[in-house]
Amino acid sequence: MSRKIKLLWDFRGEDGKETAKHHTIHLREFANLEKLNFHEIDIVEINPMLSSAFIIVDEINMKTFRDALKPHRGEIAE
Repeated sequence: MSRKIKLLWDFRGEDGKETAKHHTIHLREFANLEKLNFHEIDIVEINPMLSSAFIIVDEINMKTFRDALKPHRGEIAE
């Protein structure tokens, strides 16, 4: 079974949460356009001034997402 990778994009400032929410729309559009599977797309609010949009993908698809979308960071999803 392959590992799941969480790719994250960080958004800072008062509008960070709304920007992260908007970014999830583009993540979903990209996955659908490229016909790529994903497990979850959502946001996490780290604090009122920092939110992250994320997508969880299978490790086998990670490079496609990473190279096209340039996430700020990635981690192994639990």
